[in-house]
Amino acid sequence: MRGGDMKRTVYLNRLFCCTFVSALLVSALPVEGEAQAPASQEEQPLVVNFEDADWGEPGFAEGFPQGVQTARLGIDPENGGPTYFARFPAGSHFDLHWHTHAEYVVVVSGEVTIVLGEQSHALAPGSYIVIPARMNHSWDVPGEDDSVILVRRRGPADFNFVGR
Repeated sequence: MRGGDMKRTVYLNRLFCCTFVSALLVSALPVEGEAQAPASQEEQPLVVNFEDADWGEPGFAEGFPQGVQTARLGIDPENGGPTYFARFPAGSHFDLHWHTHAEYVVVVSGEVTIVLGEQSHALAPGSYIVIPARMNHSWDVPGEDDSVILVRRRGPADFNFVGR
């Protein structure tokens, strides 16, 4: 990839992530006439630049592909759902599994193939995925580059591997 193309790709990825986060924030605003709950004492403003993300081992290491890293961004004080980045190594496969709560994902960089139920989807940066609660799914990173996804969960994270 040429230098100009790489800069444009990085710029577009950052622009999309900012747009996605803004959309999440706007979707949390009250509808006209809706009673507004008092601000949570637990939640504080947070800004995390992608370059400054604190990468480490995932909280649930068993069943994860070797080399996966995560960077926790926060926990929803209302439902305990985490928001985090996950980096998957090139060529990795995440076995078939499901979660108790819905999962919302944006592909930040790299290519990802996800199998939802019986249907496979090839995804590029900027793709958005909704994984309903208890839906079997698996991930592959088919390209030569690592892939990063942004994940938000509707409740606490759990991983239930199929056939184990």
